[in-house]
Amino acid sequence: MKIVVADAGPLIGIGRIGHLSFLQRLYGKLLIPARVREELKLSSNRPGSQMVLEAIHAGWITCVPVHDTSQITILGRVIDAGEAEAIQLAVEQKADLLLIDDRKGRKAAQKRGVSVIGTGGVLVAAKKAGLLDAVAPVLNALSLAGYRLSPALCEQILRLAGEPLK
Repeated sequence: MKIVVADAGPLIGIGRIGHLSFLQRLYGKLLIPARVREELKLSSNRPGSQMVLEAIHAGWITCVPVHDTSQITILGRVIDAGEAEAIQLAVEQKADLLLIDDRKGRKAAQKRGVSVIGTGGVLVAAKKAGLLDAVAPVLNALSLAGYRLSPALCEQILRLAGEPLK
């Protein structure tokens, strides 16, 4: 199985619409740093967070410590602490993928040689794996649940999924 590290945002967004199981079926286990787990605990009353905490309890999302905290300080000047820890954990674990949506975080990860995938990429992968019939209804559910994806990004995701544009 691939080593996949995740930031809180995509986990909460995908959990909010009840599709967290896609991640388990696509990747098996996910790794998160302590800061991401803390963000999830602090937002446990938000839709989606509780599902992620249950996945941690079930053991398919695992919290792993970050060792080189100096890199987190450097990254933390540009992005939030959870994203910084997720990037550093991905570097340390030699992760195959980092699940992150934040644009600055994605760029910082890529500069460090980390391959990234966002929520939209997960939906496209789920469709290609036969876990989803269509991506458009899931994008709509994300939007209705308050998860922000730009119209341009939604169009790009639909193109990658081979679906008609809205």
